[in-house]
Amino acid sequence: MGKTGKLPYHIQDWRTWKVEDVPELVQLRQRLASKGLKDPWLRNEVWRFQPGLRKIPWYKLVFKGFGWGAGAFVIAVALEKMFWKEDDHGHH
Repeated sequence: MGKTGKLPYHIQDWRTWKVEDVPELVQLRQRLASKGLKDPWLRNEVWRFQPGLRKIPWYKLVFKGFGWGAGAFVIAVALEKMFWKEDDHGHH
């Protein structure tokens, strides 16, 4: 929270989430009802199906920053080879 006490992002009110807006959750609710079950927390999963959210592939999470790291490594090795002489202490 900032100095003003406000969050830097907007949290949507929970009453705006409607299970009826998500066909997958409506089907899930119907399947549960056919077995005599009910999920009272199903509304809490609606946000996952909003169009503004996109799924990120696992490899983008695992290798995030790999290109920058590999580039920095190559530059570091090149600088080391250019400016530091080999100190072999006379070993053969």
